Amino acid sequence: MNQNNQPVGSGFSGLGIAPSLMEIIDRLNYKIPTPIQRQTIPVALQGKDLVGVAQTGTGKTLAFGIPLIQRLNQINGNGLIVLPTRELAIQVNEVLNKVGLRLGLRTAVLIGGAPIHSQIQALRRNPHIIVATPGRLNDHLQQRTADLKNVKIVVLDEADRMLDMGFAPQIKRIFLKLPAERQTMLFSATLPPEIMRMATSFLKLPIRIEVAPTGSIAEHLTQEIFIIHKADKTRLVDKLLQQYLGATLIFTRTKYGAKKLTRVIRDMDHSAAEIHSNRSLSQRKDAMAGFKSGKYRVLIATDIASRGIDVTNIELVINYDLPENAEDYVHRIGRTARAGVAGHAISLATPEQRRELRDIERLIRKTLPISPVPKLPFEREPKFAPIIQSGQRSFSRPRPKRRASGPYRGRRPFSPSRPRS
Repeated sequence: MNQNNQPVGSGFSGLGIAPSLMEIIDRLNYKIPTPIQRQTIPVALQGKDLVGVAQTGTGKTLAFGIPLIQRLNQINGNGLIVLPTRELAIQVNEVLNKVGLRLGLRTAVLIGGAPIHSQIQALRRNPHIIVATPGRLNDHLQQRTADLKNVKIVVLDEADRMLDMGFAPQIKRIFLKLPAERQTMLFSATLPPEIMRMATSFLKLPIRIEVAPTGSIAEHLTQEIFIIHKADKTRLVDKLLQQYLGATLIFTRTKYGAKKLTRVIRDMDHSAAEIHSNRSLSQRKDAMAGFKSGKYRVLIATDIASRGIDVTNIELVINYDLPENAEDYVHRIGRTARAGVAGHAISLATPEQRRELRDIERLIRKTLPISPVPKLPFEREPKFAPIIQSGQRSFSRPRPKRRASGPYRGRRPFSPSRPRS
């Protein structure tokens, strides 16, 4: 028995979900709630503020989505979901519409990179729920095309990223536009103490629901570390992609690194796409859709994707570069081993990064296994480089002789072996 006195195998019944919504849940073949869903839904349906901490891939979207849809059907008000990335906003909106479309749910997605005119039209239709990234929502608030006075329920998804130093000022401006009487829910896989202290300023007597301690990883996720010099990383990736043949997600620290590595992996004859903030929204959508469908076997991403990919069959995650902070490591590797499926995560660390590895080990409370670097293949020649067989002449032009300039132009250069005249 759990804290809600419900048998583990009882499904979604007994959680307080309305019959019309239960019918949709059954039709969508959602059989057994995850621990975060089982513990969160009854509390959220009572209108209480809460903080939910659970591993990535454990169904946090439905944990707040089901109560949000049901309560908005009962009260006169709107809902607002704020999250850090465009990909995550699109993903959450898809889940909400899958559940709420049969109930007449209307949503508006406000994200950067998409035409603002169509977003204004969606807002004029008075959506029940606004799904937004902080920057674009503030743009609408500044232009007075969005009004939050009637918002009664607010959700901050990936709350640790929402409240870090980059997003905190934008989030504060949004909350100044919200009514004081509201329900606020925060969800994340990691919630460091300093972020939790900041979050309490937006909540009233919140209930903390923690189904796994901060930094916990999925049960079926295995991890592996290679200590390797930076110059040898691409050759190790080449070896790994020959060893693991399934869908692979590779993380780099910079946009330039993602772009460069994508070219290299394509030269290895693997279908690959890149996703980072320098790509347009349509390019990012194509990369994500192509990765899900199998058009691209490899997706190379910056941390923008560590919180926006919900693909259940990613076989391998490679940290080509270690993340800047340990919390992002948990989100990155959480893209594999989702929904109970097994997965593997490999991180490439340079000899100078042992301190970063210790920070990760402290967070996840595990010792990371270090594997010996295998024998690496020779560096592959670029496709466009001509292959010169032994005894064959190169077609490249001979290097031109350097001509003399100045007062000695046209004269023979001085040689010590030649006597002066």
